[in-house]
Formats: sequence, C-alpha cells, structure tokens
Amino acid sequence: MNYDSIRSTSAKGTVRTLSQQEELPLLRDHLLRLDRTSRHDRFHGFIDDSFIRRYAERCANDGTVIIAYFEDGVVRGAAELHPPEQSPDVQPEIAFSVERSARRKGVGSTLFRKLIAEAHAKGYGSLRITTGAQNDAMRALATKFGAQLTFRHGESTGSIDLTEQQQPEPVPAAVAAVTPVEAARAIVDMNRAYWRMVMQISGWGRAA
Repeated sequence: MNYDSIRSTSAKGTVRTLSQQEELPLLRDHLLRLDRTSRHDRFHGFIDDSFIRRYAERCANDGTVIIAYFEDGVVRGAAELHPPEQSPDVQPEIAFSVERSARRKGVGSTLFRKLIAEAHAKGYGSLRITTGAQNDAMRALATKFGAQLTFRHGESTGSIDLTEQQQPEPVPAAVAAVTPVEAARAIVDMNRAYWRMVMQISGWGRAA
C-alpha cells in the first residue's frame, strides 16, 4: 500500500508516544474533551466522565502504547495500541480519537501510519479494530489501511493483516517529534558505531 497518498498535508502539530505514567493526564483530558458524538463513536456509547478516567488510568498501567498528536502542547488526537493479552482473542487492538478542532487535517492518517509502524516494530502480524456503525470517518480510514470490516451488533469489527503490507514510511518531519529517551538512545547507538569503526581501523580488538 502506498502511504504517501494519505500523508498529512495540513496538520501543524507534532506526533510522539506518551510515557505510560507521567503523561496519563494528557490522554485523560483529551478523551474528556471529546464532544458527545465523538465520545459515543470512540466508546460505542454515551460514556460518563468517571469511566473515561478509569479507562485512561488502565491504559497507563497495562502496557498500552499511546501515540498522541499535539497542538500547542495539548493532545488533540490519540492512537492506542493495546497489547494482545488484553484482548479475548489475543490479538492487539487499536483505537483512535481526534477532537473536532483537529479534524480534516490528516491527523487520523498520520496517527494510523505511526501506529502501524509501532505494531511492525513489535512484531505483530495483525491488528483488530472496532468502531461504531455510525462512525463513517473511522471506517473509511481503517479501510484505507487494509482493514476488512464486518457489521455486527451495532458496530463494525475487522482486522488488518500486517504481513501483507509493506513497512510504512516514517511520519513526515512536519508532524514528527523525538522524545528525550529516543534521542538519548540514538546518541548511544551512534557512539557505539563510531568507536567500533575506530577500533577496526586501528586494529584494536583483533585476534593475535
């Protein structure tokens, strides 16, 4: 699949992965800001604030990966990658939410691409997605990324076979951000490669 065709072109924010514990309030507050219709679409029902608070807290403790879209330091969109052990069919499940103010900017596509890249990195072979039957935007987005959806019990459920898809390309620089941990890891890796090259050139470490 050619992910270039659905690349974000108008989103001006940044995308990065949230830390599990420290940034819990960012996900929670984003979900609480969803309007009534968006909340219904995201949680397949009119869910109250207390449920959302408990849900966000669970995500912070069960290994769920949260990829967030930021505008001016505020999370306006989120993609969730839930670990397979949290699913009854032992299949990692994904979910998305975008606030109205950030829609029609390609945010959903950007988050989807980033999430699929994360799933590839974890070695997952498939992803499960469930969305409300009335959530046309989410169903259309899932279909773009190869989801085979079926309608049942008032919702659309489907899966994405990652083994049949090419590795997604990196998120555009205009909407990408590197976390401090990722930056530190990259520096360590670069230093290791540099000294390995120096040792090889100097003959150090070679067997006598």
